[in-house]
Amino acid sequence: MNENMDDLIDTMLRERFEGPVRADGFCERVMDKLPTRRRRSAWPLVAGVIAGAAACGVSLWSAPITQTGWRDWFSGELSASGVALLITMMGMTMLALAWAIAEMDDGCESSAR
Repeated sequence: MNENMDDLIDTMLRERFEGPVRADGFCERVMDKLPTRRRRSAWPLVAGVIAGAAACGVSLWSAPITQTGWRDWFSGELSASGVALLITMMGMTMLALAWAIAEMDDGCESSAR
């Protein structure tokens, strides 16, 4: 629907009904009849995170930039590969944080029922 149609419907309803319509417990009865949400199982998420981290570690471990980055970082030198490794870890941490916050907000909405 568009905004003009919404305004027309609102005007027509205000002309017909002068006050609020009594619910007589309608909302509560409907909410009581709705099925409860099933809890999501956490094991697929945990298994996916572990498998993804393992695959990433295996694929990057033999890469020269990763080995150089770790070596430079542990020796205290600031190199391009060390900075790239640090930025990658910070970026992945921020993505995980954003994902956790988004999941937390989703969980709050479902528990409000």
